[in-house]
Amino acid sequence: MELFCASYFRDGIGHLGPEESNHCIRVLRHREGDMVEVIDGAGTLLHCRILAADPKDALVELVSFEEDWGGHPYELTMAVCPTKNNDRFEWFVEKATEFGVDAIVPVIGERSERKVYKPERAERIAVAATKQSLKARIPDIEEPVSVREFIETCAAETRLIACCFEGEQPRTSIREAVRGAKDIAVLIGPEGDFSPGEVALALRHGFVPVHLGASRLRTETAAVAAVAAVYFENLSL
Repeated sequence: MELFCASYFRDGIGHLGPEESNHCIRVLRHREGDMVEVIDGAGTLLHCRILAADPKDALVELVSFEEDWGGHPYELTMAVCPTKNNDRFEWFVEKATEFGVDAIVPVIGERSERKVYKPERAERIAVAATKQSLKARIPDIEEPVSVREFIETCAAETRLIACCFEGEQPRTSIREAVRGAKDIAVLIGPEGDFSPGEVALALRHGFVPVHLGASRLRTETAAVAAVAAVYFENLSL
């Protein structure tokens, strides 16, 4: 199945935008009257007919739709410190999107090597990964905030922090921590881990310290492992 992402949809008429239109019309050679599958980025699959085969701005007409297509039965926010090598963070964005994630928040910690992060490229990667994995909801790639700001404003019911050292209370397995949870936020630190002050702040705001097993994982690997743990906990066969 080839999916296209609508840049704009109103009153049953959608615009595919320049990049999607070029792929649809010039590369795949679709013509007026052809049926195509379009996602709105918010969770709905739209079965559409092409009205105008313009390679710069193709127009499509809604025929029918399926809500919550390719969705998952939980809300997951991943707050992850961007890695020094930007490719690794973008790899995490791609894989997290394939499993299923609702929001990705780049967070800057006291020990972060990367202090500035621009999300534009990650947004494009998330769109491509959403289509590739047959989903209709594109995760939000939010603007960077500090670790402390995220901790103080996070409203998820289940708040987890993956840290490498034992703090005021022992860490629990992330698989156990997400069991039965449906509104989850996971905070993943930089290669140098969170500072003691950040961990203490997280504990005061109801974050539960978790671990991801005995192996020492890179930031992006730990983040994907956390997403996978939530995915498999909710997997129904």
